[in-house]
Amino acid sequence: MSVTLPVSVDVWRMITARRSFEGKLPIARMKRLAEALASADGEVEYALDFGTDDLGLAYIALRALAPLTLICQRNLEPFVFPLQIDTRLGVIRSEREEAALPEGYEPLLVNEDGRLSPADVIEDELLLGLPLVPVNPESELPDEVMVSEVADEVATEPEDNPFAVLRELKKH
Repeated sequence: MSVTLPVSVDVWRMITARRSFEGKLPIARMKRLAEALASADGEVEYALDFGTDDLGLAYIALRALAPLTLICQRNLEPFVFPLQIDTRLGVIRSEREEAALPEGYEPLLVNEDGRLSPADVIEDELLLGLPLVPVNPESELPDEVMVSEVADEVATEPEDNPFAVLRELKKH
């Protein structure tokens, strides 16, 4: 078990050696993820395990926990979204190999040279785990929105509705 996450690894050597890494990464170090957040404060706790399963398929098991600060789209206030990732990535050399992956494996296509950035893999999975529309489950709509919705429901048809004549004709 290694605490220091290398910048780049030979994925096939890591799989053969059944290497594992765990530790923390600053969210601010993940530029693409930081751009999608309201704040890049905090750290991602991660665990990466390289290996092969009973069928001989190469995989990377990733577990990560990240308190991400998002903007609630209901009230436009920041809130902490505790994103938890637990996935198994099937390491493949070509897109044709993707169909052979069993259920529960997500494909991870690696370059011909086998080089891989573990931090990029963690960041990619966190980006995929972000909600499309972040909503704080504890938030409520602002009062002015609630009042206008009630007013819309109470609103009646205008008296000079051009279709009122047709409605009267339809009744007869």
